[in-house]
Amino acid sequence: MDYTINKLAKLAGVSSRTLRYYEEIDLLSPSRMSTNGYRIYTQQEIDRLQQILFYRELGVSLEKIKNILLSEDFDRKKTLKSHLSVLLERRKQLNLLIDNVKKTMKFMEGKIVMSNQEKFKGFLKKMVDDNECEYGDEIRKKYGNASVDFFNKKILDMSKERYIELEKLTDELNITLKAAFEQGDPSSELAKKACELHKKWLCFYWNNCTKEAHIGLTQMYVDDPRFTAYYDKIEVGCAKFLRDAVYVYYK
Repeated sequence: MDYTINKLAKLAGVSSRTLRYYEEIDLLSPSRMSTNGYRIYTQQEIDRLQQILFYRELGVSLEKIKNILLSEDFDRKKTLKSHLSVLLERRKQLNLLIDNVKKTMKFMEGKIVMSNQEKFKGFLKKMVDDNECEYGDEIRKKYGNASVDFFNKKILDMSKERYIELEKLTDELNITLKAAFEQGDPSSELAKKACELHKKWLCFYWNNCTKEAHIGLTQMYVDDPRFTAYYDKIEVGCAKFLRDAVYVYYK
């Protein structure tokens, strides 16, 4: 069955404007134009849109989706299995959060005893899952499965007090990095302090932060747009400044 742009938009739960934008960036184009000028989509385009929406739901950027779908080794069945695996993991995470809320309500009613570790378990699991979804492939390729699994375990085993300490350290790091960036000198004392705080922050996740690993990670902040965007929320250019400061710090 063929669909016009309006019918496909209604079927997929997206706007016609979204479909036109996908066409503009060569992500999804209609099969043909009808004699009266309507965009016509066939089953092939419908299946492709489904894949796009799956990836969007998982937080993948449009540019990356485009590269994936245009890849010569793209396998739709294999990709669907991957989507299913992620969605099942999300369901597991949601079930954990639901269970956490129910337990908290019973705890507040005095019906059960609930440890601080139990209260944070669902949130820590979400932190791990979100990180895996966003950066898992890259960090596993760069640092190996064993290191990433260790990193995940450290988060899941984190106590409430340790979590609060991490939050405070994160705030201090960001404030210091911003102040150092505004000075504009990656060799300044303030930049040095930012590097030391960043190393301390990494040790919350890593077993050992070596010189090579620290430099390599900050280089990845510059090379990968997602990491760059995270640090550039502090100030545009902070990712590159931190990379330069860390290099000077060890030199």
